[in-house]
Amino acid sequence: MERVFSKLRNLDAYPKINEDFYNRTLSGGIITLVASIIMLVLFVNELGLYIHSYTETQLVVDTSRGGKLHIHFDITFPAVPCSLLSLDARDISGEEHFDIRHDIFKKRIDSHGAVIEVRQDGIGAPKIEKPLQRHGGRLEHNETYCGSCFGAETADDECCNSCEEVREAYRKRGWGMTNPDLIDQCKREGFVQKIKDEEGEGCNIHGSLEVNKVAGNFHFAAGKSFHQSTFQLFELISLQSDTYNISHRVNKLAFGDSIPGVVNPLDGVQWTQEAQNGMYQYFIKVVPTIYKGVRGRTIDSNQFSVTEHFKGSDLGLFQSITGVYFFYDLSPIKSPGTFCCGRWQVEQDDLFFQFDFFLQVTFTEEHVSFFHFLTNVCAIIGGVFTVAGILDACIYHSQKAIKKKVELGKFG
Repeated sequence: MERVFSKLRNLDAYPKINEDFYNRTLSGGIITLVASIIMLVLFVNELGLYIHSYTETQLVVDTSRGGKLHIHFDITFPAVPCSLLSLDARDISGEEHFDIRHDIFKKRIDSHGAVIEVRQDGIGAPKIEKPLQRHGGRLEHNETYCGSCFGAETADDECCNSCEEVREAYRKRGWGMTNPDLIDQCKREGFVQKIKDEEGEGCNIHGSLEVNKVAGNFHFAAGKSFHQSTFQLFELISLQSDTYNISHRVNKLAFGDSIPGVVNPLDGVQWTQEAQNGMYQYFIKVVPTIYKGVRGRTIDSNQFSVTEHFKGSDLGLFQSITGVYFFYDLSPIKSPGTFCCGRWQVEQDDLFFQFDFFLQVTFTEEHVSFFHFLTNVCAIIGGVFTVAGILDACIYHSQKAIKKKVELGKFG
């Protein structure tokens, strides 16, 4: 056994020196102190990198097809009453949604921004005070109510029992309601008075939309939209103003769930109208984004970039397009070449196919492994210790050589 221990002692790469032979110097003490501080600082920095995760960004081609975009918004219009504010959406596939109400909430606000009333979008139930029946008479006792649609019926047995149902029937016909006072349901519900009562108020509208994952737009405008020929118009109520102040503040706009560390570019953006009627347009490029957390959490969402433009409306028919429009599109990577006959071709005049690649960004949250951290700590200690030893040896031998020359009278 003693022989084994003897062989192990011969492998010792760190032979010990008797302390009687140590020669401690002032320069060595200073270098040791400085090296210790450097090692401590580098160790703390490395420990911080180990504790905190980092995000790696990867750019890939989006191969998904179809799907839905979830749009979350919170927008304040300080000068448009809630009764007149409507939300519409349409996309290039031809799908259209007018006067959207599902998952949409409105807050009436005063001129100072204080909330007056919170309600889910809608006019409300009619007040039953002997309403006018579809056949022309008044509602009698034990009689079922069936209100007239005032010529907008699509079937003989269709009923419009509220002002909102009449407005919807008019919209489907492509008609605009010019005078609500002539509509029995609107008169009974006090629709006109309601709009007059909200004069000078603003509206905060918030909620979410689910749209197809294709290019499209959604917009906020005063009045219910309807179609006439190839134009999208808004009903012109006689008591409305000829001009609308569409100043607004985008409190929040997101295409999907929030991503840690990502701030949406329109959050908190405010615009004040100075010109006459017009369209304020946001042109948005949406980039599909996947966030992979260090604990396995995955968020399938989107980022976007945006440009803005105000387009004034001319007098006449197009004065009714006043509103705030958000045009969105998926951001593509367009190929600079063409594809022909199964191979890439550039600057060819024959038959070719040109197509777009769609971009997808993947954020992956990663963590430094413990062994990587341990390796770096050893490198810090060993590296600083070695460099400090070399520096100390250089200073020590230089001082010793100079001292010897001084003693021999050869220095200087």
